[in-house]
Formats: sequence, C-alpha cells, structure tokens
Amino acid sequence: MLTDVLVRNAKPATKATRIFDDGGLYLEVAPSGGKWWRLKYRHGGKEKRISLGVYPEVSLKEARERRDKARKQLAQGQDPSQARREDKAAKVLDAETFESVAREWHSKASESYSERHKARIIRDLERDVFPFLGEKPIGAVNSAEILTTVKRIEDRGAPETARRVLQTIGVVFRHAIVNLKCSYDPAQVLRGAIKPPKKRHYATLTDPKAVAGLLRAIDTYQGSFLTQVALKLLTYTFVRPGELRHAEWAEIDVEANEWRIPANKTKMKTVHIVPLAKQALTILEEIRPLTGRGKYIFPSERSQDRAISSNTLNAALRRMGYTKEEICSHGFRALASTRLNELGFNKDWIERQLAHGERDKIRASYNHAEHLAQRRNMMTAWADHLDALKSGAKVIPIHQERATGN
Repeated sequence: MLTDVLVRNAKPATKATRIFDDGGLYLEVAPSGGKWWRLKYRHGGKEKRISLGVYPEVSLKEARERRDKARKQLAQGQDPSQARREDKAAKVLDAETFESVAREWHSKASESYSERHKARIIRDLERDVFPFLGEKPIGAVNSAEILTTVKRIEDRGAPETARRVLQTIGVVFRHAIVNLKCSYDPAQVLRGAIKPPKKRHYATLTDPKAVAGLLRAIDTYQGSFLTQVALKLLTYTFVRPGELRHAEWAEIDVEANEWRIPANKTKMKTVHIVPLAKQALTILEEIRPLTGRGKYIFPSERSQDRAISSNTLNAALRRMGYTKEEICSHGFRALASTRLNELGFNKDWIERQLAHGERDKIRASYNHAEHLAQRRNMMTAWADHLDALKSGAKVIPIHQERATGN
C-alpha cells in the first residue's frame, strides 16, 4: 500500500518504475522524475489502463477517489475509458451554445439563400431567440423553452414570424445533429403549435368607376416622378410590390417584350415571366435616361445602390387621398384578379400570371412559361382595358372566345 511519504520520496530510475497501491491503482515514476497516477483494470476480457492525473497536483487521496469512481463504473458494466471520452464530449457540447451553433449554420448552410432572406433570418434570431436561448448549451435547450420563445412572438401579434422562427430553430437543431453537437431536435414535437394566420385580404378597388378614378389620380400625382411611374407600372403588371421595388434593368428584355423576375426574388422561388404590353414598355423607356445606368429601375433617392423603400408606394396612395382600407400597393393584384375574371379570361392564365403557388413544386419549376402566348394577349388586353377606363370609355366585356382561347 502506498503512503504520502512513499509517494513523495519515490525516486526516478533509468527506466520507468511502478509502485502499486490497491485495486489496480499505481504510481508510475518516469526517468525524468515525473509521477503519474495510473489505473489498471480489465473490461470485456481485455486489460486496459487509464491515467488518473499527475502527482503532486493529484494527491494520493484524490487518486484513490478517482480509482473508486472507475471501479464503480466497472461494476455497472461501464468502461471507465469510454465514460471519460463521453464526459469530454459532453463538456465540448456544453461549450456549444445555441447561438454559436445557429451562427455557424447561418454562415455555412444558408449559402443558397438570398442576401435579403439571410438578413431576415439573423434579424429574427438576434431579436427574438438569442436573448432567451442564445447562451444555453445546444443540448440543454428543451421543447418547453422553445415553445415559450415562439409564443412570445405570437402573443405580440406576429404569428407568421413565430412560425418562421420555429422553423428556423428546427433547422438549426438538424444542423447540430448532423455535426454531432446534439442528438435530438426538441423543436420537432412543436410542429403545429403556432396556428397559421388567417389569410390576409388586401384592400383594393374593383368597381370600374373607382378604378378609373385611381388611374387618373396616379396620372396627376404631384410627388416623386419615379414613384408615380412605379405605380403606373404596377397597374399594368400587377406583380408583388417587393418584386417591383427590386426590379433591375438587367431583367428587362425589350426585344422579347418581357420582364423575367429571377427565382430568388419571387415568393414561389421560381422564375416569373411578365409579358410587357406596349404601355409598360413605354414607361420603361421614359425612365431609362434617369435610372438606366444603375442597377435598379426604381432606386432609392438616398442611394442608387438600394431600391425604393417598402413604404414608398403606400405613402403615395395616402398622399392621393386613399386610405389603407380602400387600396394598398399589394391590392393592385386583387384588383387585376377580380377585373380579369369578370372580363372572362381563363382562370389558369390569371393564376399563372399572378404567380400563385403551385402545389407540385417540381412541376412549378418548369411552368414559368405555361400559357405564355395566351398571357401575352391577356396582358395587352389588360393594359388597353385600363387605358379605356381612365379615358372614360364605355367598357365592353371581352368576348368569351377571346378569353378562353377556344
């Protein structure tokens, strides 16, 4: 049996020497004078050894305590060496916080996202998640904490943001699992915990006389010329306001009379073709001398490298005297949908031109040119219809044969 005096006075030899205690514990003295505590044991029919520390940092008493802990693990069928590796791995995981893993995922796995989408993701995380879950070890975050976090977002009246954040949290955990940073996704059991928001109906005008008044109000708008032109183009193309605001000159094909919106800019993540009637092309040619040398067709007044703000078009409508209950920039789509259906156009053409969702995503990726010839005719008829309304001409419903292509 070893004693404190014996351990302290143990001298090095030309070869490593071992002084045994009990239960497989021994002190190994190296020729250099270093002293290591070792434990010899058998597990699975094999003889193994592990280190229990260095003397004098680890005393004889502490070495025996570590031996006893290892012997207890053996009695429970555990390999002390494997248990130690697992403990080290757990400590590494404890150092990996939710925020560190989320930022790692954001920088690596989100390379396929648009810059705008990436910015929104990190903004949501920094505002709504990191303050509550960020400092917790990734493996210690549980379902209840995640639910509390997303419910907090939902309770402030932002259910869509709450759903988006819950989805992002799940993606972060799947990234962590693949990279062996945790073994379970606690967000998975929360699917459906946030109710989808009620479908939003955007304010719009559909009565022909009211639409005519709106078109004339846009024509006499006294604000920014570019804003006025943007509203005109919105009436002829009825794209999503964000697509209009971020429109680039490189997307316009004058020879083909079309505007191709890239997939990364569209809600459905597929290319969207917008046939351009002569009225729309005329508008673009009018403003080309003003912004044609830059990237954006409608740049911000503050910087040519940025698009006009999301509030610009709605602010112009308010300045013209229209309330948010009457019309908003997104309402031009509902206006076009309603009027085109009333005029007798094929519903498939209208839905495709509105770029509404396709249930079959694979099919949708190939369908951006579906009904394109018919849609070209429809967009020309739509532009002529708007001009007729604006001039006060009597509007005659389009003949059914022309509308359906029969």
